[in-house]
Amino acid sequence: MKKLLFLGLMALTMNAAVQSQELQQRLLPKPASLTPGDGQFTITAATPIVATDKALEPLARQLAARLQRVTGYPLTTGKTPGSNAITLSLKNGLPAEGYELSVSGNGITLQASQPAGIFYGIQTLYQLLPPEVEGSGLARASWQVPAVNITDQPRFGWRGLMLDVSRHFFTKEEVKRYIDDMVKYKFNILHWHLTDDQGWRIEIKSYPKLTSVGAWRVEKTGTFGNFIPPTPDEPRNYGGFYTQDDIREIVQYAKERYVEIVPEIDVPGHSLAAIAAYPELTCTPGKYAVSSGDRFMVWPGGGQHFYGLVDNSLCPAKEEVYTFLDKVFGEVAQLFPFGYIHMGGDETARNFWEKSPAIKELMKREKLKNLDEVQSYFVKRVEKIINAKGKKMIGWDEILQGGLAPNAAVMSWRGMKGGIEAAKQGHEVVMTPTDFVYIDYMQSDRIMEPPVYASLRLKKVLQFEPVPAGVDPKLIKGGQGNLWTEQVYTLRQAQYMTWPRALAIAEILWSPKEERSFPAFVKKVETQFVRLDAAKTKYAPSMYDPDFAVAKKDSDRVLVTLTPEVEGLQLHYSFDNSYPDEFYPVYKSPLLVPKDAFQLRVISYRDGKPIGRMITMPVEELKKRAGIIKK
Repeated sequence: MKKLLFLGLMALTMNAAVQSQELQQRLLPKPASLTPGDGQFTITAATPIVATDKALEPLARQLAARLQRVTGYPLTTGKTPGSNAITLSLKNGLPAEGYELSVSGNGITLQASQPAGIFYGIQTLYQLLPPEVEGSGLARASWQVPAVNITDQPRFGWRGLMLDVSRHFFTKEEVKRYIDDMVKYKFNILHWHLTDDQGWRIEIKSYPKLTSVGAWRVEKTGTFGNFIPPTPDEPRNYGGFYTQDDIREIVQYAKERYVEIVPEIDVPGHSLAAIAAYPELTCTPGKYAVSSGDRFMVWPGGGQHFYGLVDNSLCPAKEEVYTFLDKVFGEVAQLFPFGYIHMGGDETARNFWEKSPAIKELMKREKLKNLDEVQSYFVKRVEKIINAKGKKMIGWDEILQGGLAPNAAVMSWRGMKGGIEAAKQGHEVVMTPTDFVYIDYMQSDRIMEPPVYASLRLKKVLQFEPVPAGVDPKLIKGGQGNLWTEQVYTLRQAQYMTWPRALAIAEILWSPKEERSFPAFVKKVETQFVRLDAAKTKYAPSMYDPDFAVAKKDSDRVLVTLTPEVEGLQLHYSFDNSYPDEFYPVYKSPLLVPKDAFQLRVISYRDGKPIGRMITMPVEELKKRAGIIKK
């Protein structure tokens, strides 16, 4: 009898573990605590949505509208709790943004100490529902929620994504859609890169030419950065900007989804659009135009500092620059209620400053020893302007050079070093290092992606840890992924670049710190792929693409090693110019490229079905990588 009881308990324990694993696979980011229950709750036409506090009524209406859209049920909202209801209520003592979600056969209860926590709990509830809940219209589905108890809270308060709308403009509705996609995974910060060399995107009433001139350029299509410079007579009709009413509308839209927007006005560098409108803002007299994607900066490599072919920097020596910034930041501060304004501060080409008599006079007058201190002089004055508007300044880690402004926060992008240095000086830091969270980087082999500086695979993103050893974790506000859009022309491509890598960022910034299993994470990602398909959100299947490594076998032959990022794949290949399928050879060991082969084709299969993309790799490219052919 004891043996039977023991076996029964073992079976129950194993069943509970399986249930927990299945539920965890559906939820991203991973909740802090999850205990499966018995049975499920079924949402029917008679299910009321109850908000026991007035502050939660907008969320109850949001939830009802979302469920009505896909179920067709005339769901009602009310204030009185009852059975078979979805009940939202406030409860003291829970962590900020945290929540408790309880699902039983009798109903669903969601509690939090503040409305934001209820909102995040609702996102978890959606993930417990069938994928059809992500659709835009009526769907046939069984609207059941598995019984479960979840207690959850975020690890970091700053969980961000950055969207660059300067290099390519995204409409008001497209920005809203990007926000909608973010909040499903509990991101709460949209860093909005509004100005750069390729376009000024925010209406400033004090300086109307910022948008009448600075928001427009010649349209070019192809590989950004390699375009032929436009001629003076080509129409400058590509671009756009947000009116101040547009900004207010988007800010309100974000607020209703518990997203704060950090506006970035990138100065003193990256200012060509502003200079095209007001040339007097630079140290170098001349005629200027908004960049259309042609080359105007040189990056020599080999440790040499980059330099500008055109002066795209504001002049720190001119008082009218600070008058300009005072008015710009004054209007920006009125439009964005969040407590931070981003002033950029990165990648200032200083070769024009070196030759400027005004800069030399400034250095002499202010006793500045070098151009780092010139930049620091500028940054400190900008901080005073931003502080005077009631905001805190944040900037890229170059603002450390020459001495950091006293109250500034730092966004560390050139690795973790700048963030570590800033934190050791007692400054707040947001970690956003290129090698882990720059989602504009290629996510597969470079023959498959728009060319950018480097590659960043999903597996590497999952290794991101925002708090370095030896740093006070209280100073690390969190992190974010950055989407620069030089090679991103459309919202669909923005989605492709963001997902699934932002899923890994969401997991890291929300979930408790732990060792993360990539194979287990892949299963969670594949669950989300189904939901992204239902939502008509584009994503990259790049994790199914193998990495290509080459070695020189002899004077003109190449040995190719294929390494899948995801376990359990079969790689089928051909050298005969045909398209391989499951009947073609399976890759098992490095391939010696036949002497006369023109191209290698590879496709990933799993369980006899194609899951990856057909990759066509030219043998000439392999020989270049092996050093047989000069690049």
